[in-house]
Amino acid sequence: MSAFTQPTPVPIRPPGQPAPGPAPVPPPVQPGRPRWRLPALVLLAGLLGAGLYLLLKPGPAAQVGSADLVQTAGVTSGPLARVVRVAGQTSARNFASIMVPTFRGPDSGRDLTLMNVAKAGSFVKKGDIVAELDPQSLKDHIDDVTDQVAQAENDVLKKKAEQDVEWESLQQGLRQAKADRDKTKLDLSASEVKTEVERELLKLNADEAEAAYKDLQGDLANKKAADRAELRILEINVQQQQIHRNNHAGDLKKFSMKAPMDGLVVMSQTFRGGEMKQIQQGDQVYPGMQFMKIVDTRSMQMEASVSQADASELRIGQVATVGLDAFPGLQFSGKIYSMGAMAVKGIWDTYFIRNVPVRIVIEGSDSRLIPDLSAWAHVHLNLQENATIVPAEAVRSEGGRTVVFVKRGQGFEKRPVELGLRTTTQVAVLTGVRPGEQVALGPVK
Repeated sequence: MSAFTQPTPVPIRPPGQPAPGPAPVPPPVQPGRPRWRLPALVLLAGLLGAGLYLLLKPGPAAQVGSADLVQTAGVTSGPLARVVRVAGQTSARNFASIMVPTFRGPDSGRDLTLMNVAKAGSFVKKGDIVAELDPQSLKDHIDDVTDQVAQAENDVLKKKAEQDVEWESLQQGLRQAKADRDKTKLDLSASEVKTEVERELLKLNADEAEAAYKDLQGDLANKKAADRAELRILEINVQQQQIHRNNHAGDLKKFSMKAPMDGLVVMSQTFRGGEMKQIQQGDQVYPGMQFMKIVDTRSMQMEASVSQADASELRIGQVATVGLDAFPGLQFSGKIYSMGAMAVKGIWDTYFIRNVPVRIVIEGSDSRLIPDLSAWAHVHLNLQENATIVPAEAVRSEGGRTVVFVKRGQGFEKRPVELGLRTTTQVAVLTGVRPGEQVALGPVK
């Protein structure tokens, strides 16, 4: 089987046109670089140069970061103080303790009940009655002792009457003995007419009568001394009962207690019903028990204690700012006026913890400033007036320099600063920033 091929068509040349020559061959394509690389390299070199220029450019700092992503704070001006914070409670420097009196009567300190008492928190004047004890039991006892005094006085009168009767009886016996003695002497004088035996009997009778008379005289002296002793015992008993009654009468006056000064009434605490409560009317008290204070609110102080480490920086006379936890907006000026000579252990502290007691006098007064309020005080250790203040977290150390980042437009400008007084939260800046500027608190990228 034969194969046929399709002949290649030959273009028909029009008459009069010369024959075409051979077709031109295109030159081969040479490999080369892309056309976009050169502009990119030029642009990259420009950016690197600009960045190097900004980095090495002399001046405060380069503007970096974005201000929208960093927290900032304002630069302020005013006094800056380095302080130590202490905590404690308020008390009065000038006060008077009201205590249950100590009575002279042997049984006046029993069953003492507060019948009337001034209201806690009220103001009283000097001489006002602030408390009264129930006096009824003592009055009843005084009546009993008064009866005992009258009975003792009657016993003395009775004893005197009995002694008078006995004395008269002794006197009568003495007179009878004297008469007997005189009769025997008279009989003895007529013994010349008697016999010898009768004369001896008369002599014996005279001697016996003389001896009896002398014995009665001696008994009379002893009786007089015994009567005086018995009477003195009864008189002493009367005096004792009178002293007893007078002591109770004096104690009765103490049942009404008066304010020794002008001031605020502050009641003490007592254990009642299983917990500590404020003393009130109807409570049982005992002699010597303090149940009230009259305080002068114009002489208030703060009682505090500080650790031994902080106490080394405190000195008498240092200025302090005192505040009350119950009234956050209320503050007073004060100063340290007393410090403990040595550290002491607190009630709830461990064995190794020691604190130094500190007293801070509070200057000024306010109706809300009363004793036994929890309080705090900032003791000023150092003070810099008219300082330019920035937050402590805005200050950084880079390359041996202290810098802050100040907001400029949409970025931040790094500035070296010179620092002054520093606290835990704020720093005084001497040079580098001005009040009113904004500084970065967080990291700046």
